[in-house]
Amino acid sequence: MGNLAETLRNTATRLAGISTTARLDAELLAAHALGLERSEMLLRMGDLDIPPAFDALTERRLRNEPVAYITGRQAFWDLDLVVTPDVLIPRADSETLIELAVDHFKLGTTLPARILDLGTGSGALLLACLSAFPSASGVGMEASTAALAVAEANGNRLGFASRANWVHRSWAEPGWHDDLGRFDLVISNPPYVETDAGLDAMVADYEPHSALFAGPDGLDDYRLLIPQLASLLAPGGIAIFEIGHSQAAAVSDLASNAGLSTEMRRDLAGKPRALRFSLGIGGMNG
Repeated sequence: MGNLAETLRNTATRLAGISTTARLDAELLAAHALGLERSEMLLRMGDLDIPPAFDALTERRLRNEPVAYITGRQAFWDLDLVVTPDVLIPRADSETLIELAVDHFKLGTTLPARILDLGTGSGALLLACLSAFPSASGVGMEASTAALAVAEANGNRLGFASRANWVHRSWAEPGWHDDLGRFDLVISNPPYVETDAGLDAMVADYEPHSALFAGPDGLDDYRLLIPQLASLLAPGGIAIFEIGHSQAAAVSDLASNAGLSTEMRRDLAGKPRALRFSLGIGGMNG
């Protein structure tokens, strides 16, 4: 028992040393412990007591465990996704890829019919695309069986079972895309972190390294994937990849060498975040 509003204030102060969203973190943890949506908790603040599980959840957060792994949920685009430590936590920065796809197809006369998500993880990118393009179907490919199970469960729970197909395979294996066909949109957030990069403990200690690291310069997976995009794209199709904020020029060069033109899109913080590839050699715009 106790005053929930005061406890949230005190908890936010404790979390401020490890989190730039300390108050939000405290509210999300309290709502989870109460079994309520955060909005409902805030409306009923004066009627609620401190939930018994709240202290244990706060201690986990103080050890840098991400809120999304503690609660098992993460909002992305217009979706509420289940997440586990088997998948990367979908971040708002990655919504830049969906925005770029929506903007691209708004300018054309046709919408994407087939979508491929390479390294689907939680399914966030594919499911957001299926939500944005209601007539499309898609394939989510993933090398981790545990991650693929999370993606498929998200797809089923959110009502996309009839439009999403989940495929277990790795793009490091020869012939991995021989039976997939061609796609109007290929989207991906591949690993792109340099092997020796210093990461926040919240990422380095909890998120799956296989989905983060990609060699000494972070470009290993781009080198594998980009030369194969031409054989995956339908006529007029595009690919959109997430990149690290310092990688736009290097990845654009890989695309140009593969006969692809490139457009760059920045995230809300103004950092390079997504590259759009299409057939036809050209430079980088954006």
